[in-house]
Amino acid sequence: MAEGDEHRVIQAAGAVVWRHGTAGLDVALVHRPRYDDWSHPKGKRRHGEHLLLTALREVKEETGFDVVLGRPLRRSEYQVSGGAKQVSFWAGHWAEPADFTPNDEVDELAWLPVATARGQLSYERDVALLDELAAGPLRTVPLIVLRHAEAGRKRNTAADEAAAEDLGRPLDTRGAADAQTLASVLASYGRCQVISSAAERCLATVRPYAQAAGVPVQPEPALTVVPGGVSPVALLAAVGRDGTGARNGRGGGRPDVLPGAGHGDGDSDGDGAGARLAAEIAVAGQPTLICAHRENLPVIIDAAFRALGAGPPPAEPLGKSEFWVLHSADGRLVAAERQSLTA
Repeated sequence: MAEGDEHRVIQAAGAVVWRHGTAGLDVALVHRPRYDDWSHPKGKRRHGEHLLLTALREVKEETGFDVVLGRPLRRSEYQVSGGAKQVSFWAGHWAEPADFTPNDEVDELAWLPVATARGQLSYERDVALLDELAAGPLRTVPLIVLRHAEAGRKRNTAADEAAAEDLGRPLDTRGAADAQTLASVLASYGRCQVISSAAERCLATVRPYAQAAGVPVQPEPALTVVPGGVSPVALLAAVGRDGTGARNGRGGGRPDVLPGAGHGDGDSDGDGAGARLAAEIAVAGQPTLICAHRENLPVIIDAAFRALGAGPPPAEPLGKSEFWVLHSADGRLVAAERQSLTA
């Protein structure tokens, strides 16, 4: 190892790929002829690539499979000739059948029961990952809580115009680019229903993901923050916005909202309505993406964690385009991870 290489960090990602076999849990292992070893599919991160996308790409390249990522597993860290290698892993559910094609990097693929796979794996660190997967719930439900991307600056307007102006504030150039990137990154967790603040900057942040997933964006007054204590419901009716953030041409009216949920009305219980909604969604057992604001995200995140039987995370508030993913099973939190586009 060259001098200084030991301090170089090489980032990589992969997945412990699983499916339900005839006798229980099966996992997919790959054989690499270069090293003559059996391991979980993984590989190095490309420059500028998000690690979630690295995991999906490497699994696809090494196995031919598309997977949906579930809960994060332990990170493997070990020395290689080029420095210290850090490999992030997730549980990866086999999405659909696909043909495996041997190549120079991987010449064999095997679906094996857990007990057989333990004996086949070449490294103890990979055995530990397998045991971690088998010890916890296989299927988990993601609740993604996202802060909107960068938006244009607020303009100085008269007080009575400030709320409507803020509601319609669009993403700026960077924010629009981040929204496109988020569409791919968030898709790592599969197809989620999308519930958003009715502010245009929130709707625009999740719109590319929703379009790619083929789901509607559900604007929700309980998640909407407007300045000056103005009622989101009244404001939305006044400006006549529909679920896309555009004027609906119907002369006003309340936008579609989540049936049966509590809805904020802009008074002192506005945060409470958002918290109740987040708690209901957290335990509902349906994959969901929520997009909201800096002002109300702390109570939303706190409520979701508590509804799943966990304390709130001891972390700084989310930055623009950052998100938490709460992975749950049977209404209990199994794992949580915080992700950033710059990670």
